[in-house]
Amino acid sequence: MATAHNPRRRQLLMAATGVTALLTATGCGAADMSKQSSPYANVGGAKSVTLSVQSWVGAQANVAVAQYLLEHELGYHVDTVQVDEIPAWDALSQGRVDAILEDWGHPEQEQRYVKDKKTIASGGGLGVTGHIGWWVPKYFADKHPDVLNWKNLNKYAKTFKTAESGGKGQLLDGSPSYVTNDKALVKNLKLNYEIVFAGSESAQITQLKQFAKQKKPFLSYWYEPQWLFNQVPMEEVKLPKYTDKCAAEGAKDPDSFDCAYPTTPLQKYLNADFAKEGGKAAAFLKKFKWTKKDQNEVSELIASDGMSAQDAAEKWVKAHPDVWKQWLR
Repeated sequence: MATAHNPRRRQLLMAATGVTALLTATGCGAADMSKQSSPYANVGGAKSVTLSVQSWVGAQANVAVAQYLLEHELGYHVDTVQVDEIPAWDALSQGRVDAILEDWGHPEQEQRYVKDKKTIASGGGLGVTGHIGWWVPKYFADKHPDVLNWKNLNKYAKTFKTAESGGKGQLLDGSPSYVTNDKALVKNLKLNYEIVFAGSESAQITQLKQFAKQKKPFLSYWYEPQWLFNQVPMEEVKLPKYTDKCAAEGAKDPDSFDCAYPTTPLQKYLNADFAKEGGKAAAFLKKFKWTKKDQNEVSELIASDGMSAQDAAEKWVKAHPDVWKQWLR
């Protein structure tokens, strides 16, 4: 997010968060689930499922494939609701949505809803490992390998300067709604950089592809899994090593972050009642597990090839019966 884009898409084990927007990929206004309820949520006796869709395209790919199979193989009606990362947990707890298929780590919500209130249940791992970081294009790193150490970033601040960065180096972020540690990192590592928001995941992708087309240098907040790496090879800048201590302190005070983002096995979560009483749909979603390669294949069809989410899902489903048939057993 691959809403901190968590996309803390945003790992943010600590601070909570991911990427936001549907696939615009990240950035349209999200629904206020405290005031809105899906017309298909908790309909007594109806074969219906409501899935939360975060704004980054990887999350959209998960939902598209799950929706296609739930509808075409299991006969359910599937409603999807776009909602930001933290509100999605509230909606899930209230039963306004039945499942979140890609969570990048929200320890505070997990403690409150899974462990304490027990209104949300773990749905197991998605099978994809997420990682957020700062990235530069490979064509620039090949010529300037020392840029891959954060201690040398100030040396390249002028190189990464843009009209929007006010005389400092530009660190390109996606949506202002992402929960990221970037502001704290720039301050605490004493970096001469200004965070510039593209506005959404799709807008950020457009900007990165334009930079790459012109072979211009850039420094960007980005994440894996993400299909864009197939078209714009990038190298990660090594930030100070992530530690549990840094994470714990950051969870208490987000302004204190001074280490790299963690690497996070992405998780699924189900409304607790749905997990128990959701029948074949709940069982299917618990078994839904694929690889980064699978997700990127669907994501690229949507975001780069211009296919609708459902057409992309159908194409993937027809090409990979050996993968998804295991989810229906």
